[in-house]
Amino acid sequence: MSDTPKDILDRVYAMKGSDEAERVYDEWAERYDDDTVAGLGYVGPAVAAAKLVELARPEVVLDAGCGTGLVGMELAKRIEVTLDGVDLSPGMLDQARARGIYRNLTRADLTQRLDIADDTYDAAICVGTLTEGHVGPEALDELARVVRSGGHVVAPVLDRVWESGGYRAHVDALAASGAVVLREADAHPYLEAEGSGCRLCVLDVR
Repeated sequence: MSDTPKDILDRVYAMKGSDEAERVYDEWAERYDDDTVAGLGYVGPAVAAAKLVELARPEVVLDAGCGTGLVGMELAKRIEVTLDGVDLSPGMLDQARARGIYRNLTRADLTQRLDIADDTYDAAICVGTLTEGHVGPEALDELARVVRSGGHVVAPVLDRVWESGGYRAHVDALAASGAVVLREADAHPYLEAEGSGCRLCVLDVR
């Protein structure tokens, strides 16, 4: 890709479907860290990792939509943890693999049921996927399913889709079902250079 980080961001927010998402992220993989962290002030991974560590010191964590491994890197800096990652893009998984911090890295589509047994993880963290042009709020159901009772799901949701994208309503319904307790959905920075914030959705799994 020869576009600017802002051009690429506009493109990913306009994506339609998993096939396009895989293609775009494969093309972006080698530049992703520079474009997002340096170019866009992407603090979402650090914000989410810090919150999870504040809540608990989980031993085994699923990094859902792991991308190049930015979230895994932030967790590994803070605690000793066993990390598994899933992502749609083989190119992004290759970048994550090069970090040497994941136990397992697997291609998976977060719009579908994950090939993971119930109650497998102490926690799940999902950063960069609950936004425009990506997976919908139903992905939270799967994250809660694969986390054992007493564990946590930490997932930033881009501010501007928190209500319009159905995330708030879905989280409320998931909590009403008894599957989770909504601990918080507070405002936090996300893409600082863009002035974009997020709701940091924290679910306690029951």
